[in-house]
Amino acid sequence: MEKTIHTEAYRDLIAWLKSCRERKGISMRELAVQLNVSHSWVAKVEQNERRLDLLEYVRLCNSLGVNPSTGLTKIKSALKDK
Repeated sequence: MEKTIHTEAYRDLIAWLKSCRERKGISMRELAVQLNVSHSWVAKVEQNERRLDLLEYVRLCNSLGVNPSTGLTKIKSALKDK
């Protein structure tokens, strides 16, 4: 089984989170401050170098003001198409 961080569905989820951040005009540094993590943590997540766990994903969505279920629906659709 392929590691989830390397799947197309995971990459799509991270791209969606990054686009949400950019649409809100929030820099990686600002997001890092909101999450109480380093700037490099955010960069590694957005560059698919670090995998988010479920709780981190929900915290990230909350900081961006987006509904976590929206991203999960995207993953579900992507996996169904496979």
